[in-house]
Amino acid sequence: MTDTDVRVTRALLSVYDKTRLVEFAERLSGLEVEIVSTGGSARQLREGGLHVVDVETLTGYPEMMAGRVKTLHPAIHGGLLFRRDVNRDVSDANEHGILPIDLVYINLYPFEDTIASGASFDQCVENIDIGGPAMLRAAAKNAAFATVCSEALDMDAVLGELEKNDGRISGATRRTLAAKTFALTASYDAAISNWYENELGNTAPQLVSFAGKNGRTLRYGENPHQRATFYRTSSDRLGVSNAEQVQGKELSYNNINDADAAFELIADLGTALPAVAIVKHANPCGVAQGETLLEAYDKAHSCDSTSAFGGIVAVNQTLDAETATTITKIFTEVVIAPDASSEAKGVFARKKNLRLLLAGGVPDPAINEKTVKSVAGGMLVQDRDYGQITRDQLKVVTRVSPTDDQLDDLLFAWKVAKHVKSNAIVYAKHLATVGIGAGQMSRIDSSRIAAQKSAEMVVGGAENPTTGSVAASDAFFPFPDALLQIASVGARAVIQPGGSIRDDEVINAANESGVAMVFTGMRHFRH
Repeated sequence: MTDTDVRVTRALLSVYDKTRLVEFAERLSGLEVEIVSTGGSARQLREGGLHVVDVETLTGYPEMMAGRVKTLHPAIHGGLLFRRDVNRDVSDANEHGILPIDLVYINLYPFEDTIASGASFDQCVENIDIGGPAMLRAAAKNAAFATVCSEALDMDAVLGELEKNDGRISGATRRTLAAKTFALTASYDAAISNWYENELGNTAPQLVSFAGKNGRTLRYGENPHQRATFYRTSSDRLGVSNAEQVQGKELSYNNINDADAAFELIADLGTALPAVAIVKHANPCGVAQGETLLEAYDKAHSCDSTSAFGGIVAVNQTLDAETATTITKIFTEVVIAPDASSEAKGVFARKKNLRLLLAGGVPDPAINEKTVKSVAGGMLVQDRDYGQITRDQLKVVTRVSPTDDQLDDLLFAWKVAKHVKSNAIVYAKHLATVGIGAGQMSRIDSSRIAAQKSAEMVVGGAENPTTGSVAASDAFFPFPDALLQIASVGARAVIQPGGSIRDDEVINAANESGVAMVFTGMRHFRH
């Protein structure tokens, strides 16, 4: 590819979003660049007082088929693709009267906005841009001579360079824009293919594409020697990816990962009661619901005040100043909330390094999306764990039935356990976690660690928090040992999926211990 500067003499402008179109064309005309345009773009430019050459003047064909066909012609693609330093290309262009097109500014039909609006299948199909991506890719392929712009930001940069460089554009700029263009068209096609497969009900297509946008380089990944970038997807799901960062240092890889884990947990608890989750290294170390956010925070913090230091706090309601003041009494990395009062923002402003994220709401936990995890040489794609269990779906399997209060605590603990790394055991009482065991290879070890962490929080001669608690297990008990461990620390009711070949032994152990137990029929492994 040539690195020489190229003078721009002819530009093709054909855009769906016409914001600032006239301004851009005026600046190009001031550089003595001939403007070629199509349809509505050409009309707007003429109304702006500019001289425009219609595409049909170059092609010899009018726009047809309701605008579906207007630029798919050798006069256009030849002008974009011919190599000015290849004799055969130049000869072909001269023979067929093909004029060079040195710059294109094209933005595409809003396909993703169309499908998000709930439009019909036929309307979505009509918003699949064909000519636009073809011209963008043609200009990008010929970046040795052509400059390609796909958004107003590109045009601002290119016009700035042209105005400073006597109407010339550098090879470095052309290559940068070409790379961006190929990523854009790939993302556009990915959105179309994924939508089409979804319309067909195809859950395992032979080819699948995922696209990220607005890439932001992070300081590093999980560790300083790892490079990392944060991308948004096309999803409009509320959360860390589209939250407003009101204040604080730049988000790190781990901040983003932990804030997402905390906010997704909060989503499962709903918004009927104020709720707080404190997360450390993607695992909750304290979760609670209360009459107020402050009460919920105090209960969540009490579960494991040691681990809460340097944690991520998520809440499900608008943050108030009193809760914000209490949160700032210890070092906290990130706070994520649907919103915050002006008084709460003022409290956080005194902690300049604390990152405050406002998401504008709480995501719907029942909406399914795909999640992707990379493995060596491939990727695993699955549904988000959006499984929900109601009280009516619980099956009591012991002689003793849980009380109404215990059922509330069991369902609360079950929702928390869903967000704890497997093997997971969660003790809860009065809608607050009192012990969490995460990520152990043995379920009995998780049971012991959770009880041990709970005992460490006892102050003075207070009762062990697990006494009279309930416990949740994210998967079935393969043996009675973990159930007996849970009973030994005072838990009086247990929730678990069931489904072990030794379920009868576990049920018998619960009956002998006087523990109520319910089965959910649903597992929540989290790896």
